[in-house]
Amino acid sequence: MDFNFTDEQTMVRDSLTRMVRENYDTDTRRAAIGSDSGWRPEVWAQLAELGLLGMPFSEEDGGFGGGAVDSMIVMEEFGKGLVVEPFVPTVVCAGGFLKHAGTAAQKEEHIGGIVDGSRIFAFAYAEPRGRFDYADLETTAKKDGGGYVLNGHKAVVIGAPWATHLVVTARTSGGQRDSDGISVFVVDKSSAGVVTRDYPTVDGRRASEVYFENVAVPAEALIGEEGKALPLIEVVTDEAIAAQCAEVCGAMKVAHAMTVDYSRQRKQFGVPIGSFQVLQHRMVDMYTEYEQSVSMTYLATLKLGESEVERKLAVSAAKVRIGQAAHHIGQEAIQIHGGMGMTDELAIGHYFKRLTVFDAEFGNVDHHMKRHVALASG
Repeated sequence: MDFNFTDEQTMVRDSLTRMVRENYDTDTRRAAIGSDSGWRPEVWAQLAELGLLGMPFSEEDGGFGGGAVDSMIVMEEFGKGLVVEPFVPTVVCAGGFLKHAGTAAQKEEHIGGIVDGSRIFAFAYAEPRGRFDYADLETTAKKDGGGYVLNGHKAVVIGAPWATHLVVTARTSGGQRDSDGISVFVVDKSSAGVVTRDYPTVDGRRASEVYFENVAVPAEALIGEEGKALPLIEVVTDEAIAAQCAEVCGAMKVAHAMTVDYSRQRKQFGVPIGSFQVLQHRMVDMYTEYEQSVSMTYLATLKLGESEVERKLAVSAAKVRIGQAAHHIGQEAIQIHGGMGMTDELAIGHYFKRLTVFDAEFGNVDHHMKRHVALASG
């Protein structure tokens, strides 16, 4: 495998590094996530101007012909600054559904708005009792004339407070946990019957509880084939997991660097604590965990285009390994910083929160360990 980046990808990384450095210092980020809106639309507009929102889409769809590796580069840099703008829900998830299964009319209607930053999506898939099972759905979509009527409740919909549209999974037929009978819809968030309760998440983002109360959508809102969406959902969520693994690698890199820097400044018994061999060993272990995570992220990203089994094996392995590494690096960073590491004023506490929350998104370590074992055992 060729792990070298192209000149264009290197230029994108350099541009992003500068942008994140200029827009996401600790004080600026703290002010942004503490504001009423919780984000900065001007930063989203800047991402659009740089072409980053259109990078993963083909030129035929109005994008710039990139792919999963390009999203990986973007997300790693976002992780270094703990960027909260909804790149994964909008570009990776909603964009993924449109790329893989959208009609020409759906692509024309939505992708242009994603690319120019005017159309923001959130992915409403999780339910209070679903427990990482994409097929465990109580939300229903029943045919009504020429369209559908949605009813149900989606939990912890990341980015929904900022979204103009939602991508919603719903059951159109079958029992609550059947693999068949699942469909995906694009829903305008301003539609009658869509009710949201917005709140901040522990890692500085915003989410919503979304309720659908007899929400009417046209037949054109259906993405892909009715009742056959589970494999499509798994493809898109695997792509989202790979992107978030890259984000967390960026966050782990900064958390490790902050911890090393702090150990050189903090003194006990008249010497920097970084001179203590036991702490040196712990920080080396942190770095080893980070390097292994980068390798697993590369593998998972490159396997996204392979067969279903190969893709799932690589993504689940990455989610398990990186989830464990994020837990280890986050806790070690806090322990070496001491109690002050958990204060809001110190940046390392914000990195710890993001590394911790990562495990709960799109399936935790235990869930993906079981999925990997089941696939590997045939």
